[in-house]
Amino acid sequence: MAGFLKVIYPKEYDVIVVGAGHAGIEAALSSARLGMATLCMTINVDHIGEMSCNPSIGGIAKGILTREIDVLGGQMAKTIDRTGIQFRMLNLSKGPAVWAPRAQADKVEYGLYMRSVMELEPNLDIIQDTAASLLVENKIVKGVISERDGLYRAKSVILTTGT
Repeated sequence: MAGFLKVIYPKEYDVIVVGAGHAGIEAALSSARLGMATLCMTINVDHIGEMSCNPSIGGIAKGILTREIDVLGGQMAKTIDRTGIQFRMLNLSKGPAVWAPRAQADKVEYGLYMRSVMELEPNLDIIQDTAASLLVENKIVKGVISERDGLYRAKSVILTTGT
């Protein structure tokens, strides 16, 4: 950063979500669907919802998380239902306690569909930029300062920068 802000955006958001992977998408959509003015900041909008080298949803551990997100109104399970290319039940040779559904996604379609869902959400803005630092006033986070020297103000900031 050059030491000064080039752009101070006049809109104050209720929530800014930094990151647009699985967690960022769910956080941004959840807050927007609750009627909060939400901004999702991502390094590259073409990589929204990008999956790793193993594009699967489900399994024993991740499947529990996916079902919990689904019951709370999340988007992940809905998107895999639309973009999955293989669906199977794991561990059928073992007892029912360890049976687990898993779906393999079309990686490109999954990301494109997630992006379209986000773009159509009324209370959600998406910006391609990188969070450089947090704006902190009196020990309270008040927004995000971007790598392009933009200031985005918010009542809450959620960091979902991945692993």
